Amino acid sequence: MTSPSSPPAPADRRRRHTIYHGHRRASPHRPTVRGGQITHLRATDPGPRPSPSPSSAAPFRLPDWDPSHSPRSPPTLPHSIPAASRRLSPLARFLLDALRRHQRWGPPVVADLSKLRRVPPTLVAEVLSAHPPPPPPLALAFFHWAGRQKGFRHCFPAFHALASLLSDAGLPGAADQLPDLIRAHGKPVSHPQLTLLVRLHTAARRPLRALYALRRFRHEFSVQPQVHACNRVLGALAAAGHVDDALKLFDEMSKDVKPMPVTFAIIVRALGQAGMTDRILEMIARMRDEVCQPDVFVYTALVKTMVRRGHMDGCIRVWEEMGRDGVEPDAMAYATMVGGLCDAGMLDEAAKLFDEMTKKGLLVDRAVYASLIHGYVAAGRGGDGCRVLKGMVDAGYRADLGTYNTLIAGLCDIGREEKAYKMFQIVLQEDLAPTSQTVSHLLLCYADKGEMAIFFGLVDKLVQLGLPVVEFLADFLRLFACKDGRELKAVEVFKTLRQKGYRSVSIYNILIENLLRIKERKIALVLFEEMKVSDDCKPESCTYSHMIPCFVDEGAIQEACSCYNSMMKAEWTPSISAYWSLVKGLCKVGEINAAVSLVTDCLGSVENGPMEFKYTLTIIEACRSKSPEKVMKVVDEMLELGYSIEELTFSAIIYGFCKHATSTGARQVFSDMRGRDIISEANFIVYEDMLNEHLKKVTADLVISGLKFFNLESKLKWRSGID
Repeated sequence: MTSPSSPPAPADRRRRHTIYHGHRRASPHRPTVRGGQITHLRATDPGPRPSPSPSSAAPFRLPDWDPSHSPRSPPTLPHSIPAASRRLSPLARFLLDALRRHQRWGPPVVADLSKLRRVPPTLVAEVLSAHPPPPPPLALAFFHWAGRQKGFRHCFPAFHALASLLSDAGLPGAADQLPDLIRAHGKPVSHPQLTLLVRLHTAARRPLRALYALRRFRHEFSVQPQVHACNRVLGALAAAGHVDDALKLFDEMSKDVKPMPVTFAIIVRALGQAGMTDRILEMIARMRDEVCQPDVFVYTALVKTMVRRGHMDGCIRVWEEMGRDGVEPDAMAYATMVGGLCDAGMLDEAAKLFDEMTKKGLLVDRAVYASLIHGYVAAGRGGDGCRVLKGMVDAGYRADLGTYNTLIAGLCDIGREEKAYKMFQIVLQEDLAPTSQTVSHLLLCYADKGEMAIFFGLVDKLVQLGLPVVEFLADFLRLFACKDGRELKAVEVFKTLRQKGYRSVSIYNILIENLLRIKERKIALVLFEEMKVSDDCKPESCTYSHMIPCFVDEGAIQEACSCYNSMMKAEWTPSISAYWSLVKGLCKVGEINAAVSLVTDCLGSVENGPMEFKYTLTIIEACRSKSPEKVMKVVDEMLELGYSIEELTFSAIIYGFCKHATSTGARQVFSDMRGRDIISEANFIVYEDMLNEHLKKVTADLVISGLKFFNLESKLKWRSGID
């Protein structure tokens, strides 16, 4: 409200009324404006939308695709629209739905797309960059269809979206044709297209394609790459291990582009991965002269790369170069160097750096202490490891269970089980839950020295703690039985454990496996029979897989086949070694049909079966041609690849020729192999006899099958009864 005493406002400061010209669309919140010298403001209500007639079956209605067609109610979109495409414009969703609905370019797609009066370039780019995008064949056809519109010219975002779509679809060769496509449409090729292709190829781990695109743009299109694109390609080449290509690219780009500090850091790390120490020092000197002095981050990254690759000699030279360069190492550099020296067994150098680190007052974290402890224990210096642990505790750190396990194992290896047991008590005091690694070495020491009273005292302690004692004992026996000369002693320890009720299927399997390794089959068979009559330790798949080779070596093929049949009933898959031994055993006794059936079963059950089994089927297939020369080609290929010609190969030759050809072909193959010293004279006689026996079995099977077919089997039995 204006005061009466105040002067009136000047005329030029009064509110001016705006005169609108033209016509704009009405809405509930915006009136209809019609131009002229006098403005008519008239609010209009569009009213309810007319419902479509049932006869109109056109698939396109813009209100169905526009989420803002009714601001008073939430949008209702068709179910065919993916959730990721709901942020697109209505026309883009319509085009995508038309492409996905038809799945193939043709007149129906063109008819749907032609319902739009015109598709602008921005809409083409929006469709091609949608997620998920249309399939590449449809995207290419749509791209060319849009380009044939009158007066139409594609925009650069459309070209880039098409290249990204092709690259994501696994068509990098088609994506590399982006500059040719741009030039064919009369547009200039520039650096953004190179940046796009480099980004696509490096993100998909295709560094060589990125290098090809970089050189092609430079030589064919006269586009000079910028340093950022070169850095990206250099990093991808270094990560993939293409160090020589990275060095060549670095030399090429140094002629026209000034390298950045990041460029030198990338190439230095690539040289560090290859262990090229001399080139590293040259590159560091060049970086110092041309760009800037390398800082501690460059040196730390280089040290970490060389430590990871195990190039410790070169790493020490780089460390000395860092000191001559006046760069002060930080805590990360020291920790990386100490860890690498400990892993390489250079404990004196690691201890020297550790003392230097503490004198400088740098933060020594738990990883440095753990590296020193593991290094000392690996070198058999458990006492020094305990000294480092004491320093770690004095520094305020709490050791983890892995560190305690390492120290306990190291002390047990040097015969200091008393101190190791004290370390075990510290683990309990720290409220850490012991694992099998914590107690396995202690149990091994007690069992090896025959101190079974202390042994079972520790076992009772584990029972009191509520730990899975049987699993711990299985891990202990696995460690104990693997020691040379202790397999039989492990069986004696197990007998004592069995008397106290500590036994399981895994323990039996461990003992049987190690007994078979030292050819103690008799004891393994006793343990297997004991498992068969037990109630809680029945044989399982692993047990049968161990026992099948055992029975084959003992010459008990029937028992081995019985184990295999038991596994088939339980739907278990034998191991490859079990298949191998059983097949060889069947071939030796002349059961060729069963051996070939077992080969087929193995290849159908095991993911990656033996190559000898695959060549067996190849030989049988070559016998179909009734050509001994083709069979010999397969044999020659096996010899070239280093596969031995054993019983299975000869059995396959006998089986294939007797089934698909005549025995004459098998005899000719054996003669050729004998002439080339592939088979000895003794084996030649053996396999010729086996061929005759197998031929008799095949003939007898055919006769019996014919008698069964003509219902004459009863007369055959009657005649045999008279005889």
